Amino acid sequence: MEIGIDSFAAILPDPKTGKLPSPSDRMAELIEEVVVADRVGLDVFGIGEHHRAEFLDSAPTVILAAAAARTTRIRLASAVTVLSAADPVRVFQEFATLDLISRGRTELVVGRGSFVEAYPLFGLDTRHYDELFAEKLDLFLKLGETRDITWEGRFRPPLKGQGVFPRPHQSRLPVWIGVGGSPESFARAGVLGLPLMVAIIGGSFERFRPFVDLYRESGLRAGHDRQKLKVGVHAMGFVGETDTAAKDAFFPGWAHLTTKIGRERGWSPPTRQQFEIMAGPDGAFLIGDPKTVAAKMLQASETLGGLSRITFQMSTASLETAAMKQSIELLGTQVAPIIRAAR
Repeated sequence: MEIGIDSFAAILPDPKTGKLPSPSDRMAELIEEVVVADRVGLDVFGIGEHHRAEFLDSAPTVILAAAAARTTRIRLASAVTVLSAADPVRVFQEFATLDLISRGRTELVVGRGSFVEAYPLFGLDTRHYDELFAEKLDLFLKLGETRDITWEGRFRPPLKGQGVFPRPHQSRLPVWIGVGGSPESFARAGVLGLPLMVAIIGGSFERFRPFVDLYRESGLRAGHDRQKLKVGVHAMGFVGETDTAAKDAFFPGWAHLTTKIGRERGWSPPTRQQFEIMAGPDGAFLIGDPKTVAAKMLQASETLGGLSRITFQMSTASLETAAMKQSIELLGTQVAPIIRAAR
């Protein structure tokens, strides 16, 4: 099982003073987090894409390129690229360029996005939320197959044999499909035979087993090799010296962000009790000391029929810069050996 980190480059106010950190300082800290992850042997670091004041990741390929210049082995990924709201040609060019800079360490996780700000920002209609993704994914995958592309769709002007450059360092850019809770999304990824990245940010891992089974069944019916139907999980996670230290470092930022977003979506404010349940044995938060986290990762893999990758969403602990770096260290030096020994 590969182990990684996903970041949304969250910029959160200090819970005591209410002051925001400098965006430049936060970005510098984020690059240092990638450097630490590379040094301790983690497999992948992903940067999300949002177009909101709470996050600094509206241009993820720029952040990943800066990280590529400071690292040597860790794979660099999007988490996710909101392909529905982008031009697939431009996305391909940006990630192909990143792949050249990183010498073949680039991956994409593509999806529709859980926030919709990108759609009006780029002049798109959210009523076409799914149709946009299906069409643009089709074009993006075809761009990986051929240099000179002829293609026609509904939402983008046609391409009539134009060349798309540069080409990536890898023969094909690896593409994962990022999904939430829509059965149709799981089935689509299976039919396409693409690896699946499941965002599980609450509830339990067990709740997603029927959807993962649907993905695998759809892929097999479409004639794809079972070995290519890889499943990854993106989950809230944080590692501390003790369970209590990990939870105390993670909770304030998580509560702040969940409260703000929940207010927009009509949710009740989160409580510490709810958080403790999510971080407990049956919840989907991978938060605790190294042994607690490793045991829960192995349990999640068993519950979902085998996982190829787990990535930790740590962004809400970003104010605790020392704790963040320590968490990454512990993930690479103490959690990863337990997972690898259990193979």
